[in-house]
Amino acid sequence: MTAQVTTDHLIEIMRSARQRTLELLEGLSDEQLVGPKLRILNPTIWEIGHVAWFHEYFILRREYGHQPLLDRGDTLYDSIAVAHDTRWDLLVYPLDEMKDYMARVLDTLTARLDAGQASERDSYLYQFTTFHEDMHDEAFTWARQTLAYPTPSFVPDGKRAQRVAETGPLDGDADIPGGTFPLGSRSDDPFVFDNEKWAHDVTLAPFRMARAPVTCGQFAEFVEDGGYEQDNLWSEDGLAWQRENDAKHPVYWKRDASGGWKVRAFDVWNELAPDTPVVHVNWHEAKAYCAWAGRRLPTEAEWEFAATMRPGPDGELVKSDYPWGDAPVTAVHANMDGFGLGCADVADYAAGDNAWGCRQLIGNVWEWTADTFNPFDGFAPDDYREYSEPLFGTTKALRGGSWVTRSRYVNARYRNYFGPERSDIFCGFRTCAAT
Repeated sequence: MTAQVTTDHLIEIMRSARQRTLELLEGLSDEQLVGPKLRILNPTIWEIGHVAWFHEYFILRREYGHQPLLDRGDTLYDSIAVAHDTRWDLLVYPLDEMKDYMARVLDTLTARLDAGQASERDSYLYQFTTFHEDMHDEAFTWARQTLAYPTPSFVPDGKRAQRVAETGPLDGDADIPGGTFPLGSRSDDPFVFDNEKWAHDVTLAPFRMARAPVTCGQFAEFVEDGGYEQDNLWSEDGLAWQRENDAKHPVYWKRDASGGWKVRAFDVWNELAPDTPVVHVNWHEAKAYCAWAGRRLPTEAEWEFAATMRPGPDGELVKSDYPWGDAPVTAVHANMDGFGLGCADVADYAAGDNAWGCRQLIGNVWEWTADTFNPFDGFAPDDYREYSEPLFGTTKALRGGSWVTRSRYVNARYRNYFGPERSDIFCGFRTCAAT
């Protein structure tokens, strides 16, 4: 069941998501709105149409029987029906017409919400389609990174706390006690994605987890030691990826004139910041680093245990929504929502620590886990049947969210998933002791 929320809340998050979408279009030329044909991206001019169509189709048309607002919407913007490699060749609507369509969909969605409490069904559908837009906004952001487009500009939401950033590294491991806990979400959780269903007991042995994600400085040591050229560190698939791409270092790194490293953030090359988490490294790279360092990636269950379990008043372990408890994410807990425009040092956000001293389990970078993304027993798809099911068995599970992820939809139970070769997303990793 989805917890009922107010219609004011639904309108607020829809408008917030739409503002972010429009901000991500700013400063892009007509050519950049189309962009090159790449397997890992969509043409932005197509993708904004898809985002608006998704709201319209799942709520206004399928749920409430409205007539289509676009004559050709279904043939252009249905991502299941429209093959990915054809999206650059479609005669899509121009940007001004797309913005008009987006506004009409949003106005129609808000107009049909009465004041007060939304129904359970509306609470689910309106949140899900908004979270879907949030996810595409993150994709728009990493597309700008992939293509070296200008740094986006996000207007603060007025709720950002004034805080002093902590800088530097955060070394060492936390001793996590293990035990039996419920992995996944319960039916009484306020909002649940289908791949989180349902909570089931898992028993873990005690383990030691790094207090922070692997930093750029630590990963640079692996690179300098020839980690990309040591075949024994790589899995068979990882070695095939490394050779096919002639990878010698993370995708957005390059040597400077002095022999140090520069790292590209959007269209700007910066000095490597050694105490920020390494980002834009794929699962193969994370696994190779672990082999080099004598470490391993945490399993999904270990990651969720560390991020949700904490001693209760009587000493028994209890589950919470976040590493720090059940209070929602704020700007003192985690680097999320995009306003920082990049990663913070791993020592920052101490208020977000878990019970054993692990930091930044939420925000900053998505964290690869060791596991293939698979359904929990009893899985059944929700309204958007293709949200999870087609990706089971072929992608790897990530957890925690990045600096650009919207905090309204990510908690410590949220499961993300991408192919092991993907480094374009805002992904990093933390490690566990090998034994």
